[in-house]
Amino acid sequence: MDIKQNAEVLFSKLENFFKTETVVGKPIKIDDIILVPFITITFGCGTGGGEGTDSGKNQEGTGGGLGAGARITPDAVLVIKGDMTQMIPIKNKGNLDRLMELVPGLIEKLDKMRKEKKEKL
Repeated sequence: MDIKQNAEVLFSKLENFFKTETVVGKPIKIDDIILVPFITITFGCGTGGGEGTDSGKNQEGTGGGLGAGARITPDAVLVIKGDMTQMIPIKNKGNLDRLMELVPGLIEKLDKMRKEKKEKL
């Protein structure tokens, strides 16, 4: 398979990867609270190829490669608690503290959910 075919396969597969769910995460229900994460995806990819000869050794060669990288970072959490709905940016510590106030025991509850999910597998 040449570099052009590799690139076409890579980009066609990535098209299937990017969907709304990767921008607005799946809601997480903890007791009577629903948390909806919002994330940013930074993505980059590149391809390259070439060929050359070594006339002294009477040899020829070709080479190619492609690569991709992605970074996913959380931006905010939508908190739905009863009649209250609040968007909390989570880029700084103060807002994380506010999230913890709105959802007491958040870490413990998420850890418990993770363990229960693991046990089911």
